Amino acid sequence: MEGENCSCESRFTPVDDIRPLEEIIEKYRGDRSAVISIFHELHEVYGYLDESIMEELARRAGFQLSQLYGLATFYTQFRLEPVGEHLIKICHGTACHVRNAQGLIDEVERALGIGPGQTSRDRKFTVETVNCVGTCALAPVVVVDGKYHGRMTPSKMQKLLKQYIEKGGSGEDGD
Repeated sequence: MEGENCSCESRFTPVDDIRPLEEIIEKYRGDRSAVISIFHELHEVYGYLDESIMEELARRAGFQLSQLYGLATFYTQFRLEPVGEHLIKICHGTACHVRNAQGLIDEVERALGIGPGQTSRDRKFTVETVNCVGTCALAPVVVVDGKYHGRMTPSKMQKLLKQYIEKGGSGEDGD
């Protein structure tokens, strides 16, 4: 892998290890309505729904691959591509939108060279826009690795990203 300091690989099982897939299939054996539950568990194990995992699921559990992809692409919580070590979610709900969420997106694109729906080459960062994170009073809001950052501005975004890039860390600056 390109980024030796990236811990994203260690968080998830490599996709060439199908033992977890076999266990999940066995757990739901015969329950054709459990596809969403299977996807959730696969996501927890592998970090995303890899093409080889989807093919193996279809083959071993008797699903049509096109049906699996239809469900996986319908629900936005499922990823078909690997996620970076740090997941940046930029709220683009109404309150955040009118308070310059686009400026935050522009700053992320400038600083990291990636936009919404993309993962950096070193797999350190994945950027997403989300419809609402439910904290409108703090708009605009960015969520990094589950930590909420409210009343963001492009300059605050720049400082936050710098902390993750330079310190490889948690985004904590001791404030």
